[in-house]
Amino acid sequence: MRWLWRGLLGLGVLAALLALGLWLVLRASLAQLEGEQRLGALQAPAELQRDARGYVTLTAESRPDVARALGFVHAQERFFQMDLMRRNAAGELAALVGAKAVPVDKGRRVHRFRARAEVALAALPLAEQQLLEAYAAGVNAGLAALGARPPEYLLLRQLPQPWLPADSLLVAYGMYLDLQSAQGRDDLAMGALHASVPADWYAFLTQHSADWQAALDDSRVSAVPLPAGPLPDALRVVTTACRDCSPRDSRDIGSNNFAVDAARSRDGRALLADDMHLGLRSPGTWFKARMRWKNGTQSHDVAGATLPGTPLLIVGSNGRIAWGFTNTTSDWADVVTLRLNAAGTHYLSGGVEKPLRRVAERIDVAGADAVNHEVLESEWGPLIAGARAADGGPVAPAGVAYALRWVAHDPQGMNLRLLGLETATGVDDALQRAAGVGVPHQNLLVADASGRIAWTVIGAIPRRTGREDMDRPQDWSDGQPRWQGYLDTASQPRLADPADGRLWTANARMIGGDTLKLLGNGGYDLGARGQQIRDRLRAQAQFDEAGLHDIQLDHRALFLQRWRQLLLTRVLTPEFVAAHGLADYRAEVERSADAARPDAVGYLLVRAFREQTLQQVFAPLAGRLEGQGLKLRDLKLVPETPGWALIQAARPDTVPGAFKGWPELLQQAVLISRAALLKKYGSLAAATWGADNPTNARHPLSQAVPALSGWLDQASQGMAGDAHMPRLHNRGHGQSERMVVSPGHEEQGLLVIPGGQSGHPLSPFYRGDHATWLAGEALPFLPGEARYRLVLRP
Repeated sequence: MRWLWRGLLGLGVLAALLALGLWLVLRASLAQLEGEQRLGALQAPAELQRDARGYVTLTAESRPDVARALGFVHAQERFFQMDLMRRNAAGELAALVGAKAVPVDKGRRVHRFRARAEVALAALPLAEQQLLEAYAAGVNAGLAALGARPPEYLLLRQLPQPWLPADSLLVAYGMYLDLQSAQGRDDLAMGALHASVPADWYAFLTQHSADWQAALDDSRVSAVPLPAGPLPDALRVVTTACRDCSPRDSRDIGSNNFAVDAARSRDGRALLADDMHLGLRSPGTWFKARMRWKNGTQSHDVAGATLPGTPLLIVGSNGRIAWGFTNTTSDWADVVTLRLNAAGTHYLSGGVEKPLRRVAERIDVAGADAVNHEVLESEWGPLIAGARAADGGPVAPAGVAYALRWVAHDPQGMNLRLLGLETATGVDDALQRAAGVGVPHQNLLVADASGRIAWTVIGAIPRRTGREDMDRPQDWSDGQPRWQGYLDTASQPRLADPADGRLWTANARMIGGDTLKLLGNGGYDLGARGQQIRDRLRAQAQFDEAGLHDIQLDHRALFLQRWRQLLLTRVLTPEFVAAHGLADYRAEVERSADAARPDAVGYLLVRAFREQTLQQVFAPLAGRLEGQGLKLRDLKLVPETPGWALIQAARPDTVPGAFKGWPELLQQAVLISRAALLKKYGSLAAATWGADNPTNARHPLSQAVPALSGWLDQASQGMAGDAHMPRLHNRGHGQSERMVVSPGHEEQGLLVIPGGQSGHPLSPFYRGDHATWLAGEALPFLPGEARYRLVLRP
């Protein structure tokens, strides 16, 4: 037996040595925090300071040297995240992770963003090109200075590839893909809806909400009345059972920003709040940085959130202005119907047949042969997949294809002019610089040190002509240009110095009249969130940083109260409750549906009832769209608005599906949603909103290797908040940062992100902000006392 014990001991020693070796390799890939490091491209020494949570302060002699230093620290802390973002936009994921990513890469190659990034780079002013070159040099130096490759590459058995100046533009294109994700499917779905219902029903179904609206100009829309005719077959007859009947109340679940001017603050300062809502992951989207440099005799000091992969401050403050973003959710793409010749090689334009351009794309695949993929392009944009019939055949007539006309494909859609906000001196200067910035279109709010506030749309806005419904595919075969360039600075929509001293945006309709026609509808949020923010701002005379932060955390369920009343007054009758044993269900609806608290059972019950009701109302339409390769959520349709109107009218001729009447539909929604929750949680008491709404900030690799979840993922807990309230948290989507700041008074501001600064699981900064973010607490806007100091030398 002695030999057995010796063998086991030997194996144990070997395992320990392997574990130690792995640990040492992982440690070697940690960022350098102290000492000195050579960065050959620097023009003068630069300094990196970190506080206890890893919040970085960069001090250099020039803005290009700041870019070099920022690239260095981004690479050391977040290179794998940066790599995924550039590869996702370029359609190059398969070269890193293998054949499973080929379908994703094919979808991305339609946009040919790698080629567009090179073209955009060449078109940039020399100073912007040099900034990207400086950043890339810093990234590659930071990567080379690591003692070992980042741990993800060890697991993938890959080597990280050098960073190129164009890669930073690919990261920005990745944000286009994230923030303007419809990419033509919305227009195709709207076309399918328009072909399926009478005109009055189309107008009714696609109306903006008259119940939930909070436009900045106080413009209002009127409700489109319920048509007199019976429910169309598309909403009544189930032809195809839908696999995913779930409704969505907007194209995305968006972001919030709001501001008050000097007269509305407690001590005469303009204040800005910003919380951008994105999918939560580990590491998070943003990296906090303070950057200081000189421009001749003028010193600059900016702080806020940077995006790893780019050299710019995305949101923050420069001491003279503070700025923040929310996605506009306006319409920045059109689908063009192409009329092809019999061979499918040419399309009609202005009475002339023009050849489709064929571009060969090579997709490299890790561990397998490369895949050749062909992209077809027209003068208006690349061809995209159209709607498909249930048998896989095309819905469009023979000889018809679809092209995507998208701002992201144009040179005007990509540049580095966002850099101008870093040195803007006030509201007027910021609005002037915002015009023509090439980024995914955002609602920009600005507050300045003089106490003023303003709103504008930042991003290239196309000048559209023609009378077509821009929400559906359009026939441009007559050759007449529907896009005639882009708006100039003077034509950009803007609103400065509002009379009541308050501004807010939350992805809903922000303005009316001709400006709304100019911006279009890309799938606006319902508006309840924006209305709740507006009403909180107007309910209080004066604010400070803590007051605006409190609004960011507001999770009162105001939107859901009419559904709660519907349950209590029309559905949960004594007879229905007694017949189905729903006494505890009704008690929870009465007791705990006032807010989206983690321990609230009633909130989840009402929410699930609403969702099931709308699914039943729109299931026939959802099935019909799925039969064409589309989804209900592709529509620029907010199910709440027409769904609620149908329920309130309760007309017998508008009952969908096989239901005998509206009472049966509503009762079935209770029983089905309750049964689903009992099956999932075992008891009603366990069916809390927190149990259904966890944080779920996971690392990309832990999803492929679940055994690594405990090491790579951030701590998860049930969260307060939901989609229709300021504190947005919805099953893996939430506030990717919370910022409140007054320009010139940054020391009183706050800034917190989920997760932490580093992407390395062994870093002390990997989870640095996470506990504070989970608790809804605040961290200072500026870095704390320096704990680590690294000097970069030429």
